[in-house]
Amino acid sequence: QRSAAAMAEEPAPAAAVLQGPVVACFGGEMRRYAHDSASTSTRMTFSVFLPPSALAPGATAPAVLWLSGLTCDDTNAASKVCAQRAAARLGLAVVFPDTSPRGAGIEGEDESYDFGTGAGFYVNATAAPWSTNYRMYDYIVQELPAVLRATPIPLAPGKFGITGHSMGGHGALTIALKNPDMYASVSAFAPICNPTQCPWGEKAFAGYLGPDRSAWEEYDATLLAAKATSVGFGSILIDQGTADKFYPDQLKPENFQNACNAAGITVEMRMQEGYDHSLSHFVATFAEDHLEHHAAALR
Repeated sequence: QRSAAAMAEEPAPAAAVLQGPVVACFGGEMRRYAHDSASTSTRMTFSVFLPPSALAPGATAPAVLWLSGLTCDDTNAASKVCAQRAAARLGLAVVFPDTSPRGAGIEGEDESYDFGTGAGFYVNATAAPWSTNYRMYDYIVQELPAVLRATPIPLAPGKFGITGHSMGGHGALTIALKNPDMYASVSAFAPICNPTQCPWGEKAFAGYLGPDRSAWEEYDATLLAAKATSVGFGSILIDQGTADKFYPDQLKPENFQNACNAAGITVEMRMQEGYDHSLSHFVATFAEDHLEHHAAALR
């Protein structure tokens, strides 16, 4: 990652530009923005839901950063989960970033669903040819917050929670653990908890980070939890469906639970009988619980 000093020397990012119309939603607004990214050297998009309480003059709302999974862009969770209903009631904004650069022009970036386009894995790639564009960790942690501050979006300064689904759950857990004072609340839906030990993670990390497995460890939530000394957020809420076809081989939530128990990090791990991995069935069912978890910490 770039150091704080290096970031401070860079010019402030320009404001993002609205894309298309602002759409009414549960009394609030759905907006979509685009901007040129210094982290990815591509054009990036993100979507934002603003609750009704944020639309009054001078008002702001705390926000939840919602990281999406494999194959998704910034619109999938925003259109399939219906999290906006609960967010409107709770006075929460929700920010939906994209999952990768798009149109980087790298040979092979569109060949598979679990690597390249739509599969940035929230890492800073160090292996060629991915290292120039696939820097989604820097984008989420450093650049996107700066863009949000530069854009006239009524978000409460410094009041963010983070959540995500599948690959996005991996992103939420690792980013929160690597930045333990940045987020007031953390949750995840069916996260990839131990990617150095599963096929999805091994493929992505070998491609983005190279063959040295020790370099992979800084993006593995289970290994990060094992080394954590303190965190600035409370209990981590995780939901996992028992009928998820990717459980346990790709997800391994028990490994994360055990590491957190040993490190004294509180995790509420809820195994949901009969639920799958989908946005429209599984995530949609429990989204309200997750937003209430975040609202309690962000009020």
